[in-house]
Amino acid sequence: MSNPPLFAPWRLPYIKQLGRDDGCFLCRAAAAVDLEKKRGMLVLWTTAQSVVLVNRFPYANGHLLIAPRAHKADLEELSDAEQFDLSAQTIAAVKLLKRAVSAQGFNIGINLGLVAGAGLPGHVHQHVVPRWGGDTNFMSVVGETRVVPEALSQSHAELLKVATEMGLFK
Repeated sequence: MSNPPLFAPWRLPYIKQLGRDDGCFLCRAAAAVDLEKKRGMLVLWTTAQSVVLVNRFPYANGHLLIAPRAHKADLEELSDAEQFDLSAQTIAAVKLLKRAVSAQGFNIGINLGLVAGAGLPGHVHQHVVPRWGGDTNFMSVVGETRVVPEALSQSHAELLKVATEMGLFK
């Protein structure tokens, strides 16, 4: 008996854009001003220094990205204000994910440079990945596959609703 195929249609846009230079999606997200563009870019909120958005190619449901609005490649390029705001928005993102998706833990990190796994090495950004007891299963270990149980549009809508309730959405 053969195993049924596993479909991940959200993955094809990522595969197709590999190697293509269509600018920086974090800069586009930070520059979005109207609500429809922000929704399309999965932006949750912005501050004077940072942008917070749902990762379009997540490791887990609710995977967020936090980046300075300025296009800077390395941490040492960030001003004190940008460094502080990156930390402040990371804390806000953790609070949001605890409330919105009942996250029990988090993986938080920055990949600096291609050799470190940065998918966008020119614009430093922090990942906030919510975790739950038992959320790692055979799929990632045996099948080298991630299972994200909710559509990005649904995740974005729910996180935006809670972020608005918390006064984060601006």
